[in-house]
Amino acid sequence: MIRTTHGLHPVHVIYRRVDDDFLDPVHFRSDSALGCPGLLNAARSGNVTIANAVGNGVVDDKLMYTYLPDVIRYYLGEDPILPNVDTWRLEEASHREEVMDRLDELVVKPVDGAGGKGIVIGPQATKAELDQLRKTVTADPRGWIAQPVVQLSTVPTMVGDQLRPRHVDLRPFAINDGNKVWVLPGGLTRVAMGEGELIVNSSRGGGSKDTWVLAGDGQRQRVTARARPVEMVAEPQVMMQESLVGANQAEQEQQQQQQQSSDEVSSC
Repeated sequence: MIRTTHGLHPVHVIYRRVDDDFLDPVHFRSDSALGCPGLLNAARSGNVTIANAVGNGVVDDKLMYTYLPDVIRYYLGEDPILPNVDTWRLEEASHREEVMDRLDELVVKPVDGAGGKGIVIGPQATKAELDQLRKTVTADPRGWIAQPVVQLSTVPTMVGDQLRPRHVDLRPFAINDGNKVWVLPGGLTRVAMGEGELIVNSSRGGGSKDTWVLAGDGQRQRVTARARPVEMVAEPQVMMQESLVGANQAEQEQQQQQQQSSDEVSSC
């Protein structure tokens, strides 16, 4: 069951975003504050389905991102609606050569990294950091990709007793019920709390903002969210309400918001 402002609701499918060790403090790490006690027993009893079961991951390798346009064309027979961000596969010699010449301009990411760990933003890196990155990539080119720096939008953010611009990204959630895909009325907005910082992950000091989709003029379609009814229109306005948290608290809050926002395919 999941607790909402309207009471308890049954959960049928869980998309797991928590590492195995932290998933269920009854069976794994007893000090986990992210897991759900007894979840494994519920799954074993057939009361809930874990979409990506214990010991399995769903496209955790960032290198997979570079193949998604081809995957879409192959399986769906159509071109992607949204283009990928330009991405270099550093295991390919021609890509690696270009990236090495432009390390100070690009973002270089480990393909198996999570939470923003290991990412090097070229324009913000020191010469020593770039030199070390060059050696690391040369030793294991398959383990890295590179992308141009994406300039994230900024929003007013309360820092201390002042409003300051901070970079944010918005993560919407889409549900596939087997017949159609629909987008939840809201999402998770992550905010980089450091001035000029582009990494919004909570494990790197980022926070989060509540995100609401407000009704505007024109024809309205009522959509029921778990927390309250929300009305959506074709051109919604987005309002962000500040929810500043410390790094440790932010990490747990982010997990909870991600898990609760994808409810019927929710994660714990």
